[in-house]
Amino acid sequence: METTVIGENENPEQLEEIEVITTVVGDDGTVVVDDLRAVVDADGNVLATDETIAAESPDGTIVVDEVISVADDDGELVAIEEDVAVIEPDEG
Repeated sequence: METTVIGENENPEQLEEIEVITTVVGDDGTVVVDDLRAVVDADGNVLATDETIAAESPDGTIVVDEVISVADDDGELVAIEEDVAVIEPDEG
């Protein structure tokens, strides 16, 4: 498993975007990439996230799942949109 964290807040009074990318290769050769982006405030509270998970199976099928969430009044993340796409390999 490989994880990369991107983001640094130069001004603590502003919102910061942090991105964490994790890559895993399964025993069967399936490759999964999880790209999570979060917007946090100066106190470290997560205000919104955009998570995209892409999986490619050994047969070439690709599944992409993207979920966008925002914090509600209690600070809990609530999904407001989810898109899933399945891309099949060409048979020809």
